[in-house]
Amino acid sequence: MSERVETLSDETSGGGASRGGDANARGALAVDRWLPLTLALTLVGVSAAVGVALGQPPRSVERALPPPPLEEEPFDHSAYFAKPFSSGPEVTLACLGCHSHAAGEVMQTSHWTWSGHGADEGGGGYGKRNLLNNFCIGVQSNWPRCTSCHAGYGWSDGGFFETATEAQVDCLVCHADPTVYQKDPAGAGLPAPGVDLRAAARSVGPVGRGQCGTCHFSGGGGDAVKHGDLDGTMLHPSEQIDVHMGRLDMVCTACHHTEQHQVSGRLLPFGDADERRVSCEDCHAGAIHADERIARHEAAVSCQACHIPYMALEAATKLSWDWSQAGQDPSVVATHDPQVARDPHLYNKKKGRFTYGQRVPPEYRWYDGRSTRLLPGERIDPARPVPISAPQGSVSDPAAKLYPFKIHRGRQPYDLEHGYLLVPKTFGPGGYWTDFDWDAALRLGAEASGFPYSGRHGFADTEMAWPLNHMVQSKERAMQCADCHGETGRLDWRELGYPGDPARHGGRAQRGLLSPRGPQ
Repeated sequence: MSERVETLSDETSGGGASRGGDANARGALAVDRWLPLTLALTLVGVSAAVGVALGQPPRSVERALPPPPLEEEPFDHSAYFAKPFSSGPEVTLACLGCHSHAAGEVMQTSHWTWSGHGADEGGGGYGKRNLLNNFCIGVQSNWPRCTSCHAGYGWSDGGFFETATEAQVDCLVCHADPTVYQKDPAGAGLPAPGVDLRAAARSVGPVGRGQCGTCHFSGGGGDAVKHGDLDGTMLHPSEQIDVHMGRLDMVCTACHHTEQHQVSGRLLPFGDADERRVSCEDCHAGAIHADERIARHEAAVSCQACHIPYMALEAATKLSWDWSQAGQDPSVVATHDPQVARDPHLYNKKKGRFTYGQRVPPEYRWYDGRSTRLLPGERIDPARPVPISAPQGSVSDPAAKLYPFKIHRGRQPYDLEHGYLLVPKTFGPGGYWTDFDWDAALRLGAEASGFPYSGRHGFADTEMAWPLNHMVQSKERAMQCADCHGETGRLDWRELGYPGDPARHGGRAQRGLLSPRGPQ
């Protein structure tokens, strides 16, 4: 396994507010009222989804991939906005002059609330805003750095949603040309210094891969760090990277359909089933495979399991992050760690020790489309790896299929007395990256999160499961029989609940492994 790594930068993490706009502020700021009142930006894309055929051409297909629809000509904004803008909110107010409902819609989405399904506009419920991870650990106390990927302006503390207005919705981050508009990487979502906001406003148009990738390719602080199937190679991929975006030139919204700014699909749904889930079967329906042996796999094997044989195809992705080793001088670490001596990017004083991998086989789990999440303050068992997120499903669950995952393994602080994971303050005054004092950083993080710190901490091993849905390969490059079955197969059948290789012992239906009661 390779431990190649891109140059690291400080991490980015990557949610509601009153829907009532600030009418007085809107009137006070310079707004070009002569914009067409009927302007509408249309998200466009071809109608197709993940999951190409495996094996021979389909014998019969109820619904094959349709031809790309005719795209509406995107509205050209280049002649508008005669006056310069002095701030991001000023641009938003100009946008609202024509798109009067847009900001209110955005403020109901998870891109704004950073909360899960059913969250209210005040950001209630659980989500990115208050759950822990094993990358940068948590948003609370680290807002200006983490919220650089927020679809808004000025989320610098825990009271943001109590006062945020429609003017603080960032229209540009999703609609402006990403080569023209960028956010400050440590500025609470504000535009980067020196950005020409009028040029950015004039560049707006339909959402493309570049806008989505601004945050989703670089989650965790750098290209390819967090996701095993999303990185900068997906901006203009060859079909060897992703058959949908490469061969068919599809954009993200071709699968992630959007209505009233609500984008379908969630990476780690937990709790109730997600009614806006994106599925390969959205486009690939009916009798997909001509070979009956392959078709019989469809009840137990996801499309992704065969058509994403490797992750991180060209850019190495992070596989582990050990915070317990942070704080040491890199030259000292290199004296006892030969890998760091060969590649200094594997260690960072602020963050600890990493491993990376390129062209890595996924790990496989049963998955019914939902995940469990470790909730804030939930007690852990530090004697075994703590599942921060894990797929739901088992061999006995007829709704579950084998699915490919990137499993990111971490080692992060927990409270020895209270028995739960802690959120350290890493960024800014008093943060660990400034003073390298774990005790002080954990006290500040506890104040922000509301979960007390006893003053005694240790480090626990953790795991996060990230489902893989991109970097889809054509049938010619998909998994073959021997990749899973036989002596050299990559699957641990006993770990998955089988008595042995089902090619020899029979599948879960034949073996009576399925629960007659259905998923529990």
